[in-house]
Amino acid sequence: MLARPYVRDCYCKNGGAHLARLGDQMNVEHGRDMVMSYTRVRNALGVLGMLLPVFLIIGGVLDNERIEPTISDFYHTTYRDLFVGTLCAIGVFLISYRGYRREKGEFINDDWLATSAGIAAFGVALFPNESQTGQIATMTQANLGIDMTPVFHYSAALVFFSSLAAFCLVKFPRGAKLHRKRVYHWCGYTILLCLALTAIAAAFKNFYPGPIRDVVIANNLIFWFEAFGIWAFGLSWLVKGKADLMLVQAVHPKDDTALDEDHAAQ
Repeated sequence: MLARPYVRDCYCKNGGAHLARLGDQMNVEHGRDMVMSYTRVRNALGVLGMLLPVFLIIGGVLDNERIEPTISDFYHTTYRDLFVGTLCAIGVFLISYRGYRREKGEFINDDWLATSAGIAAFGVALFPNESQTGQIATMTQANLGIDMTPVFHYSAALVFFSSLAAFCLVKFPRGAKLHRKRVYHWCGYTILLCLALTAIAAAFKNFYPGPIRDVVIANNLIFWFEAFGIWAFGLSWLVKGKADLMLVQAVHPKDDTALDEDHAAQ
């Protein structure tokens, strides 16, 4: 008669410990699933960023035996759907991305920064740059005027690239290994450099006729500056996704082993 309470108490203690272990494992599983979800978003963003300039280059060469002066100029070609669709997909992924909480001393958290970049991506896609024909072809041009839509286009592009550079220089390096920090910093500075070079080249193209303008146009420098900036963005998100995936693979088997040992002890 005295053995039953003792056995029951032992069982409750051991069972409670086991349930606690199961609860910890469920938390680990939930955390792993969340990280995997973010990893897929990051990889999708990286792939889209890497492929967009490539597809536009191939399409331009195959159709017209040349590439357009800028990536935005593909809006006015038969590759408009590819240009707009890819940017809208990037915008959706960025807006859905929440990232990490804001740490002490940070001005903005991952969620707000990604949302700003996502909205800007939609702005770049839906507000076209200057039209060579002067004809109104979109809803935004009809409502804002054909001369105003480029203002929104370039403003959105500035916010888009600046936000992506902030991810590379501020957000991604947190807690990263040294070699990955270097990649993130390299990508961030490349984005900022390409943004500055694009602005300078565009200024010479539009406002300063002369030999420099001829070089900019003949070599499609604006397109290549934009392309390298987008490639840097894509690379940084692919590296971040790979880093998170390696973290999950390193941590999760350890938790599975611990749970198996707990089962054996019971």
